Amino acid sequence: MRRLLLLEKAHIEEIDRYDIYRREGGYTSVEKALKSMSPQEVVEEVKKSGLRGRGGAGFPTGLKWSFLDKKSGRPRYLVCNADESEPGTFKDRYLMEKLPHLLIEGLIVSSYALEANRAFIYVRGEFKWIIKILERAIEEARTAGWLGKNILGSGFDLDIVVHPGAGAYICGEETALLESLEGKRGLPRVKPPFPAVVGLYGMPTVVNNVETLAAVPWIVLNGGDAYASIGIGKSTGTKLISACGNIKKPGVYEVELGLSVEEFLYSDEWCGGMEGEYGLKAIVPGGSSVPILPAHLALKTASGQPRLLSYESMADGGFETGSMLGSGGFIVYDEAQCIVRNTYNFARFYHHESCGQCSPCREGTGWLERLLHKIEEGHGTLHDIDLLWDVQKKIEGNTICPLGDAAAWPVASALRHFRQEFEAHVHQPQQCLFRRRASFVFANASVEIA
Repeated sequence: MRRLLLLEKAHIEEIDRYDIYRREGGYTSVEKALKSMSPQEVVEEVKKSGLRGRGGAGFPTGLKWSFLDKKSGRPRYLVCNADESEPGTFKDRYLMEKLPHLLIEGLIVSSYALEANRAFIYVRGEFKWIIKILERAIEEARTAGWLGKNILGSGFDLDIVVHPGAGAYICGEETALLESLEGKRGLPRVKPPFPAVVGLYGMPTVVNNVETLAAVPWIVLNGGDAYASIGIGKSTGTKLISACGNIKKPGVYEVELGLSVEEFLYSDEWCGGMEGEYGLKAIVPGGSSVPILPAHLALKTASGQPRLLSYESMADGGFETGSMLGSGGFIVYDEAQCIVRNTYNFARFYHHESCGQCSPCREGTGWLERLLHKIEEGHGTLHDIDLLWDVQKKIEGNTICPLGDAAAWPVASALRHFRQEFEAHVHQPQQCLFRRRASFVFANASVEIA
């Protein structure tokens, strides 16, 4: 039985409209927070909930909020990272399109907790229709008295600004996002100082993902302990998963953390199993930036335990035998898929999206793309495979932001688990070229399921 905290009302017709959302209990958490809770009490509830950042890193949200500099008396900002550009991930898009007022409600409560009087939604520029939805919803909320001066007579003021990005994946990194928001080129900053102390316009700033902020209203209404009772261990609550690839039912699913990968993949309630005649070959569990897992490690950990959709279980064994839950971009490959071809596609993306600030990433991603293209086209050598391994090692851990790691990890895991396939492209290039057909997963081709 599904337990829905975020998508419970997503199926209601016109729930994106204020009147319908309010009729269904919307903005109740704002009333509770502003009328009966102090900002610090809201922070404490989020801490108790165990909510972790849903954008990929999984850092505890309440702890992140507690780092915000409040002693200096300087203006504070809350920034919503809606720049969803990770291949294989499309859950934030779905959330903003279907439930824009849930995000706005989360922004209001979170801004109150942080004592921030201005919030920003930095949204991927390609989401033209979603920008219109958000701007309309913000205007509806303002007209209804949920935004502006002295909200509900509490003395708390808040304005929300929607800022479209310019299509740069690097601006999903929080400091590059802040640079872009300030009107500069989106280059990641060296840390420290961290945004909680020196963020937007040099002021204390918290940056949270869409899904993270959308979870806050439920926590405020039901309590942090109630949220913490859902899930498993330190992976509390629910998580939105963007499922795509060679499965019968691609789409956006809200799962209780701790659900087994096997049940999620094969149950008719979720993905419905593999599409077509081929079996499971591999899974990329958290978007294109995380290590790929071959079938036997995707369903079970190296110790033989069922692999779970949780931060800890997914990382079990480190990168030798594990991966990351990441942003929840769940990409499934069947046995007909060419790992070399798909890894090359990811490498092309990261080379194109590298900001060029760090030499290991700027040069290394180009090397990864060229070497993978050479091997994929049947012109590679065994030395090229060894060189590919050497190049990714020189990128990982040597850049200002995680984009370099994101480019290296898929390559490293593909070589670690599927080296024989790379070697086959060297020894039997013509057969590999013939077999590859349309052997390619279109990671963002989604079907919406609430």
